[in-house]
Parts: sequence; structure tokens; C-alpha cells
Amino acid sequence: MEHRSQAESALGGAAYGMLFVLGVVMGVVGGFTHPSLQFGPFPAAAVLWVLALFGVCLGAGKLMRARLGALVTAVGWLLVTMPFTLELRVGDLVIARGAAGYVYLYGGLAALVIAYVMSPSAGSGSWLLRGYTPKNPT
Repeated sequence: MEHRSQAESALGGAAYGMLFVLGVVMGVVGGFTHPSLQFGPFPAAAVLWVLALFGVCLGAGKLMRARLGALVTAVGWLLVTMPFTLELRVGDLVIARGAAGYVYLYGGLAALVIAYVMSPSAGSGSWLLRGYTPKNPT
């Protein structure tokens, strides 16, 4: 087991905290701007936000060398995005029904799952994802 100093632990905690904040910021900005650019029926801004979310979560997982990096960023995005789907009594809704809303919401959820699965695990990893190496290569 690897032992870390207090400074390394604090730095890691700060990095995860910033990844959470990055997920929150992406959720707020993406929630309000995903319907802004459409080419006919094609929701281009929503697709760009889904790709950006995938890239940021995958990058966080790879840079932190653990799936926790992708997970923390995803949780920040989810904590903002899910309340945006609720309709208020006066009828206000941030992520509305329609192609842009569906692509942003469901595409974002799929991007989070795929980025999490593609991120490296903190342990030795799964034999299923990394390949099987025989114990006695004779």
C-alpha cells in the first residue's frame, strides 16, 4: 500500500474538489446554452456539450489515474443538471423537451458512463478490459 504525506493528500483533495467545481460549472453553462445553436432540426450545441463533457470526464479520469476523477466531475454535472429538468409551478424549465434537451440530457448521461468505464481503475484493473495474461506462459 502506498503511503502519502499530508501535503500530497491535501493536494489530491484539492484537485478532486476543483474537478467537482468544473462539473458544476459545465452543468450550469451547458444547461443554459445547449439549445443556442441549431442547424435545422440538428442540435449542434447540445452535441458539442456532450462531446466536451465526455472529454473533460475522460481527461479527469486519466489525469488523476483513477475512475474517481471522472466520477467526481460527473457528480458535479449531475447535481446541477438533474434539478434543471424539473418544471416549476410557474412553468419555467431550463432543459426543455425537444431534440436539444434530450440530446444534452441523455447524451450527457451516456458520455459520463462511457468516460467512467474508459478511465483507468486505481487498482490493478480488470482482466476483462486489459486482457488476460496467463500465470505460466509455457
